[in-house]
Amino acid sequence: MAYHSGYGAHGSKHRTRAAPDPPPLFDDTSGGYSIQPGGYPAPGADVAFNVNHLLGDPVANVAMAYGSSIASHGKDIVHKELHRFVSVNKLKYFFAVDTAYVAKKLGLLVFPYTHQNWEVQYSRDVPLPPRQDLNAPDLYIPTMAFITYVLLAGMALGIQKRFSPEVLGLCASTALVWVVLEVLALLLGVYLATVRSNLSTFHLLAYSGYKYVGMILSVLTGLLFGSDGYYVALAWTSSALMYFIARSLRTAALGPDSMGAPAPRQRLQLYLTLGAAAFQPLIIYWLTFHLVR
Repeated sequence: MAYHSGYGAHGSKHRTRAAPDPPPLFDDTSGGYSIQPGGYPAPGADVAFNVNHLLGDPVANVAMAYGSSIASHGKDIVHKELHRFVSVNKLKYFFAVDTAYVAKKLGLLVFPYTHQNWEVQYSRDVPLPPRQDLNAPDLYIPTMAFITYVLLAGMALGIQKRFSPEVLGLCASTALVWVVLEVLALLLGVYLATVRSNLSTFHLLAYSGYKYVGMILSVLTGLLFGSDGYYVALAWTSSALMYFIARSLRTAALGPDSMGAPAPRQRLQLYLTLGAAAFQPLIIYWLTFHLVR
C-alpha cells in the first residue's frame, strides 16, 4: 500500500499541510472589473463595462433621446386621435360619482314615484356632476350593472347546467348590441324630431344603461322565487324604469328647449319620450327570460 510522501513508512510523525479552502459557490463581482487567474475577466465584468461604455457613448445618448422623442410624439398622436372621437373631459363628468349618489340613484331607479324635482341642476351654465345632482345621468351605474348582469347570467346558466363560455359571450354581446341600437334609434329620433337640447351620446347611453339594474333585480328574484317572482319583479322594475325614463327625458333633457315650440314638434317630442320609455320592458324581458326557468 502506497503512503503519502508526508508520512514515514513506519508511522513517523510529520506536520501535514492544511487543505486549501473550497472554492466559493459564486464569484465575487462586487469589485467591478476584475481579472481571474489566467488573465480572463471575471463573469459579469464585461457586461458592466459594456453598459458603462454604452451610457458614455454620445451616439447612444442621441439614439436614446431620439427614441424617447418618437415615443412621446406617438403618445401625443394617440391622445389627439382619441379626443377626436371621445371627449375625455366629458367622459370624466359621467363617472364623477360617490357612494351616497350611487345609493340614492339606485333607490330612485327602483322607486321613482315619490321623486318631485327632476330638473338637472346647473352652476354658471355648467351642469353639476352626478355626485352633486341626483338627476344628472352617469355611466358608472350602467357600467357596473352591465358587468354584474353578465356575471349573474353566467351564475344562472351554471345553476341550470347550461353554462358554456360561448353562451356567456352571446349574452354579453347581445345586451351590448341592444343598447347600441337603442342609442342609435334615439339619436335618429332626436334628429328627425328636430329636438334642440343638450342630449349627447353619453346621456342617451346612460339612460339606456339604467335598464341593467332592473334586469339584475328581475333575474335575482327569479332565481330565488321561481318564475312567478321573476314576472312580479319584471313588472315592477319595468314600470319604474318607464316612469324614470319618461320623466328624465321629458323634464331634464327635453323640457326646457321644447317650451314655446310648435304643437306638432311638441307632439313628436312627446312621442319620442314615450316610445323610448315603452321600449324598455321589451328589452328587459328579451334579455332575461331565458335565464330563469
